[in-house]
Amino acid sequence: MSKKVLIITYYWPPAGGIGVLRCLKLAKYLRSFGWEPIIYTTKDADYPYFDENNEKDIPEGIQVLKQPIMEPFGLFKKLTGRKKGTPLNNIVHVRDKQTIIDKLGIWVRGNFFIPDARCLWIKPSVKYLKEYLKENPVDAILTDGPPHTNTAIGLHVAKETGIPWLADFQDPWTQVDYYKLFKVSSWAHKKHSKLEQEVFKTANKITIASPTWGKELEEIGAKDVSVWYYGYDEDDFSSLLPKQDEKFSICHAGLLGFDRNPENLLIALAELCEEVDGFKDKLSLKMIGQLDFEVLNKIETLGLNNNLNSLGTVSRARVLEEISNAWVLLLPINKADNAKGRIPGKLYEYLRVQRPILCLGPNNGDVAKIIGETESGKNFEYDDKQGIKNWVREQFVLFSNGRFGNGKGHDVIVKYSNKKQSEKIARYLDEIT
Repeated sequence: MSKKVLIITYYWPPAGGIGVLRCLKLAKYLRSFGWEPIIYTTKDADYPYFDENNEKDIPEGIQVLKQPIMEPFGLFKKLTGRKKGTPLNNIVHVRDKQTIIDKLGIWVRGNFFIPDARCLWIKPSVKYLKEYLKENPVDAILTDGPPHTNTAIGLHVAKETGIPWLADFQDPWTQVDYYKLFKVSSWAHKKHSKLEQEVFKTANKITIASPTWGKELEEIGAKDVSVWYYGYDEDDFSSLLPKQDEKFSICHAGLLGFDRNPENLLIALAELCEEVDGFKDKLSLKMIGQLDFEVLNKIETLGLNNNLNSLGTVSRARVLEEISNAWVLLLPINKADNAKGRIPGKLYEYLRVQRPILCLGPNNGDVAKIIGETESGKNFEYDDKQGIKNWVREQFVLFSNGRFGNGKGHDVIVKYSNKKQSEKIARYLDEIT
C-alpha cells in the first residue's frame, strides 16, 4: 500500500513557466516508487504565466486541495500602470527607469511581505491543513520554495502535527541573488533569517537545486542537504520531430534579464557579421520570452536588429520545438554572487535535445561542470569575447557543412530525468518516515 505525501506548492496547472514543473513532474512519477501525492495549492492565483498543456501531466485521480489566496500584485499593477497580464519579476527591466511607485513597491515587498508577497496565504492555509489532516492523515509533507510562503506553511504544519517534513529549496532564501534587490532592512532581514533557521531545525530533510547551493545552505546552518535537480521529462520529447532551422540560429529560451546581458557575445556576433562571408545573412537570434530593454538596446546599437527573431512568450511545447530546431542554445548564468550554484531548469532540456550549448558564466560553476561532463557544449566567462567568438565561428563552419556536435548521448544525461529525480525524492521520503 502506498504511503501518502502532502505536497504544498503555490504553482500548479494552469500555471506556466519553469516554477510549476518541479512539483508537477514529481507528482507525475511518485506513484511508481510507492508514494501517493496529495496536492495543496492555490485557488485563482495571479500566476505570471499560464500553460494549459501542463494539465496532461497531472496524475489521474490525484487529490488536489485548493484554497483562495490574497495577493497584492493586482493592486501594484494598477498603481504602476501595468496591464493585468504583465508578468512581474526581479531580473527583467521593461522600462528604461523605475518609477517612485516601482521602488516603493519593491521596498514594501522585501520588508513587509515576509517571506514573500504570497505570505497572506500562510495563516489560512495552516488552519485549513490542520483540520484536513485530522481526518486525512499523511505520512509526510513536502514543500517547495520559492515562494517560501510554501516553506513557512510547511514549517507551521510540521511543528504542530509532528508529521515528517521534506523542505525543498529550488532557489535559496536569504542567499538568493535577487534578495538584495528588495532593499531588505536589518530588522526585516532578522525576521527572514529567523524563519529560515527554524526551517533548518524543524525539517527532517532538506533538498536544493544544485551542489554548490547545498554547501552554501549548510554553511548557514542547514544539515545534510541533498541535491534535487530540475531534470527533464522524456515524455515531453516523444512526439518531437526536430527540423533544423534554415538559418544559423542561436536560441535562448526564457527571461533574458539585465543580470544575464550577453553583451560580449553580441559584440562578437557583430564582428563576425563583418568578418565572415555569409554570416550576417545566415545569423538568426531566436529569442523566446521577455527581453530586458538593455539587451534590446545593445542589439539595435550593434546593427543586429534584422537578425533578431523575437518569439515572445509561447507555450512550453513550442519552446521544446524551437530549441530542438536550433543550431546553438544560449545559456547565460546570472551575474551574481551565487552564480556558481545557479543551474537554470532549461539546461536539462537543452541537454536532452542534444544541440551545442553556449554557456556564459563562471568556469568553476555547477553548469560548467555538467556541460563538461556531458560534452554538450562550451562554457565561457562573460568577458571572454575572443573565446566566445572563436567558438561561434567554429559552430558556423559546422552549420555551413550541415553538421553539429551531439555530446555524449542519452546514456549520460538520463540520470537528470524527472523520473530518476522522483525516485531519489521517494527514497528521502522513505528515510524520514
